Amino acid sequence: MRKIFVNGTFDLLHPGHVALLRFARAQGDWLRVAIDSDHRVRRLKGVHRPIQDQRSRADMLAALRVVDEVVIFDSDQELLDLMSDHDIMVKGSDYQGFPILGSDIGIEIVFFPRLEMFSTSHIIQKCHAVR
Repeated sequence: MRKIFVNGTFDLLHPGHVALLRFARAQGDWLRVAIDSDHRVRRLKGVHRPIQDQRSRADMLAALRVVDEVVIFDSDQELLDLMSDHDIMVKGSDYQGFPILGSDIGIEIVFFPRLEMFSTSHIIQKCHAVR
């Protein structure tokens, strides 16, 4: 059985996320999605994020039939521990050429061609523009 790993914030679920998850699931037999805790998102993205709390984000992802398990992590070490027994990690193509946490533990990295027209930041910007 080939175990696949994806991680991210998944704050406002959009078609780009769904395409990434479908692509990831097609790489193997079992897909674990690890999401950043609320505390970690605030540290990484600022005090106004996440838009949705970690439980809501996890529940939405768990409802997708391509996802087998959703877990929440709060540190780099937790993330490394979660990915350690997987065969493949899927990352968006925007990570190509940059250091990727876990790339040195023997997990194969497959890049998903990011769909630029979809992003949480763009959705947030549109919401602010509508005000």
